[in-house]
Amino acid sequence: MSFDIAIEVPRGDRTVSVRIAPVTGITALFGPSGVGKTTVLDAVVGLVRPASGHVRIAGATLFDANTNLPPERRGCGYVFQDGRLFPHKSVRDNLLYGWKLAPPSRRFMDLAEATRFLGIADLLDRAPRTLSGGEAQRVAIGRALLSGPRALLMDEPLSSLDADRRDGIMRVIERIRDDLSLPILYVSHDRAEVDRLAAQVVELG
Repeated sequence: MSFDIAIEVPRGDRTVSVRIAPVTGITALFGPSGVGKTTVLDAVVGLVRPASGHVRIAGATLFDANTNLPPERRGCGYVFQDGRLFPHKSVRDNLLYGWKLAPPSRRFMDLAEATRFLGIADLLDRAPRTLSGGEAQRVAIGRALLSGPRALLMDEPLSSLDADRRDGIMRVIERIRDDLSLPILYVSHDRAEVDRLAAQVVELG
């Protein structure tokens, strides 16, 4: 499964243009802050409409001249820079929120499998405010996986973590890439990070 994307997206007084060829594994959008990396993610997930082009994932067309699926039908799991866990829900309920959103036909993992895969089984009864940054990102990734995505979109998921926690989350991302074979569109401005993780690097600038 892979991305096939060629879009032009209006952003203020300029246009962000990006082409992503189909490859297996992780595609990184690399470049300094402000060049439109997150705008591209938002266009793929359906939060922003491109001016032209196409977005396809695993052969399914999400956007083109004749198609513009709403976000809830695109099947993209979005992992934000700051996690964005629901503060009033436990870890368990944050994870199950993703699972309840998933059409049964797309679910490939249940709560027990996700918590084992991510090493977060002991966090289920915790509140998000009690989690470390690395723990919170694992939970955010678990919520995305339990939504049964056809792809993951990750927006600077390591930027707020210290070196040890960064390495731990990178190993989780590598497991998703290798064991689950999910295509991942990964935003970063850290060259070492994308060199380690990505099969394809698309530079924006």
